[in-house]
Amino acid sequence: MRAHVERLFPALQADLERLVRIPSVSAAAFDQAHVAASADAVAALLRDAGLPDVRVLRSARPDGTPGAPAVVARRPAPEGAPTVLLYAHHDVQPPGDAAGWATDPFEPVQVGERLYGRGAADDKAGLVAHVGALRTLAALADGNGEDLPIGITVFVEGEEESGSPSFRQFLADHRELLAADVIVVADSTNWKVGVPALTTSLRGLVDGVVEVEVLGHAVHSGMFGGPVLDANTVLARLIATLHDDAGNVAVAGLVSGPEPEVDYDEADFRADSSVLDGVALAGEGTIAGRLWTKPALSVIGIDATSVAHASNTIAARAAAKLSLRIPPGQEPQAAEDALRAHLEAHAPFGARVTWHPGEQGRSFHAAEDSAAMRAARSAFAAAWGTDPVDIGVGGSIPFIADLLEFFPDAAVLVTGVEDPDSRAHGADESVHLGELRKVVLAEALLLRQVADLDG
Repeated sequence: MRAHVERLFPALQADLERLVRIPSVSAAAFDQAHVAASADAVAALLRDAGLPDVRVLRSARPDGTPGAPAVVARRPAPEGAPTVLLYAHHDVQPPGDAAGWATDPFEPVQVGERLYGRGAADDKAGLVAHVGALRTLAALADGNGEDLPIGITVFVEGEEESGSPSFRQFLADHRELLAADVIVVADSTNWKVGVPALTTSLRGLVDGVVEVEVLGHAVHSGMFGGPVLDANTVLARLIATLHDDAGNVAVAGLVSGPEPEVDYDEADFRADSSVLDGVALAGEGTIAGRLWTKPALSVIGIDATSVAHASNTIAARAAAKLSLRIPPGQEPQAAEDALRAHLEAHAPFGARVTWHPGEQGRSFHAAEDSAAMRAARSAFAAAWGTDPVDIGVGGSIPFIADLLEFFPDAAVLVTGVEDPDSRAHGADESVHLGELRKVVLAEALLLRQVADLDG
C-alpha cells in the first residue's frame, strides 16, 4: 500500500496545486464565483476517484440566502456493511496582506518538503488526502480483484471558513445522503513533523462585540477633557479587567478542565507561535492546559478613531470584538452569560456598556477508547512508524457537535494534515508533503480496517 501511495503521489500533488490556484475565499467580500469553480473542481476529482454519485448541493442560510456550494460524493455500502463519511472543506481564508507572503498566496510553490499557498494545508490537503486514500484502495483492488466492502461518502463543505452558516440546514436537507457509522473530519493538526496525532478535544467558541459610550457626541478635548474620560480609555480599562495580573481569564463562571496528559514544550511553543524574545507567556498551569482545557479570551478587533484621522476630540463611543474559547464541559450560552455579566459589572466610571452577541460553537470531546479510535491509532502507527499522540486543540470546529446531534451513533475521528509550522490562516501557509503522504496511507489503512469494526 505504501508503494501505491508513492506511485500516486505526484498526481495528487498536482491536483492539490490546481486547487490552491482557485482563490475560493468564502468571505462575502470576495468573488463567490471562485467558490463555485472550486466546488466543480472538487466534484471532478471525486468522480475521478471512482465515486459514482457526485452532487454539488446548496442549502439555505438562516437569513434565507443560499449557502456556498458543497460537494457530496457516494458509493453506497453493501447490505449490512458500515459507511464512512470523509469530511473536508474547499473554501479558504482571505489571503490578508500580500506583502506578508514570501510567494503569491494563490500560486503554489514548493520549497524543500513544503508546499506553500493559501489552502495548501487548510483544508485542500484534507480533501486531497481523502482522494489519495480512495485512489490507493482502488489501485489495491485492481491488484487483488476485491473492492473495499464498505460504503464511502465524501462531504466537502464550501463555507467552513465563514462559520458554516448553512451547515445545520444542509444536514437536515441531506440527512440520508450523509448518514454514516464512522465520520473522519480531516481538518486538524498533527503533533509535529514525524509524530501523528488524533484530536480528542476541541474548545467551543463565543464571540461578540462590547460597546462603551460615555457621551452623546464627541466633544473638544481641551474644553471638556479632565472630568470626562474618552471612550477609548474607558474601553481599555474594561478590557483590562478580563485577565488577572498573571494573564489568567478573570471572568467568574467560566470553567476549566483537568490538565492534559501531554504537555507542549515551551521552546517549541514559542517557536511555533512566533512569540518575541522577552515576552512572557500568560496564564498559569501547563502550556497544553492553557491551550486545550482552559478558557482563552482575546480582543480580535477594535472600532476607534484611527491615528491618521485623529482630531482633538474626546471619543464618545468605542467597541471591541471579543473571542472567547471555552473548554469541553461548558455550554456556550452559559459562558456568554458569564462574559456579559462581567462586562456590565465592571463598567468603568458608570459608562454605558452594551453587549452585541455574535457566534456560538460547542466544544467536542471524543470517546478515547472506541473501536474506531483503536483502528485509527493502529493505522496512524503503521503509517508513521510511531504511535500517535492524543491531543486537544485550542481552536473550535463547532459543526462536529451538529454532526453528533444528527448522527448520534456515529464515531467521530478528528484527524489532520497540518503541523505546527503550517501557519493555517496566516501568511506563508504550507503543508509538509512527506506528512501528507503519511496521512494518505493512514487513511487508506483506516478505511480497510473499518469493515472489521465491532462497535
